[in-house]
Amino acid sequence: MTATAFLQYCLTGISIGGIYALIAIGYTMVYGILRLINFAHGDIFMMAAYFMIFAMVDFALPWYVSIILVLGATILLGVLIEKVAYKPLRSSPRMSIMISAIGVSYLLQNLATYLFSALPKGYPTIGFLTKTITIGGISTSVVTFITPILTLIFVFALLQLINHTKIGMAMRAVSKDFETSQLMGIKINRVISFTFVIGCFLAAVGSILYFTPRPSVYPLAGSLPGLKCFIAAVFGGIGSIPGAVVGGFVIGLSETFIKAAGYSEFSDVFTFILLIVILLFKPTGLFGEKITEKV
Repeated sequence: MTATAFLQYCLTGISIGGIYALIAIGYTMVYGILRLINFAHGDIFMMAAYFMIFAMVDFALPWYVSIILVLGATILLGVLIEKVAYKPLRSSPRMSIMISAIGVSYLLQNLATYLFSALPKGYPTIGFLTKTITIGGISTSVVTFITPILTLIFVFALLQLINHTKIGMAMRAVSKDFETSQLMGIKINRVISFTFVIGCFLAAVGSILYFTPRPSVYPLAGSLPGLKCFIAAVFGGIGSIPGAVVGGFVIGLSETFIKAAGYSEFSDVFTFILLIVILLFKPTGLFGEKITEKV
């Protein structure tokens, strides 16, 4: 492998890793606040792709208007799911809300099949993102180049929000002790809704970056990426935002180099092996903290 090819694969791996990181943050934030694995998160990512098709193809809106509408519609969908499917079960056993999340996942998949059919639909072209640029002998698309940059910008902004704002302080308090935070006057519902807003916003951004270089979208298009992002969150330590980012980049780079070595059929298998290994040797993940159950 030449140095140019190696750098090309690194850039591709970092790019896909950045997308995984954005989506994994949604998993890790919801878990940090509610102790819930939101299994529907990958399907929200998929619905964002259909919203883009709906806006740009069916309504022929410009890409910049479509992106705003997609971000808004995805956030609205995520908040609606939380209000309808998760909020009524908040005081129920944890298994009940997890089953509800799985049910929402299947609902979104079947809803997409009913509304858009099971046949793949072409993803619209966002002109400037698909342009090819050359940097030091490496040719790549604009979307591949800007994805890791956008990821780091969003992660930095998110960490600043969590560490230096009032709502961020409330989120940290709720993640530490849900019941005490409620007793101290923190508006729990507002914090949870805000968490879903951030997670769904990042999922929508990740969807645009992920599907732009891909030809089509279908109702199950969010299942495998969603699982990989969940594994990225577990690998880094679910509940830890830096951990989710590291996990996303590790999986993206590993997947890319396995494909480059000619073992494409094993790239997905490796991700699940990674999950088994991390659960066996470090169940809390790289940056996860042990949680003491109260009795």
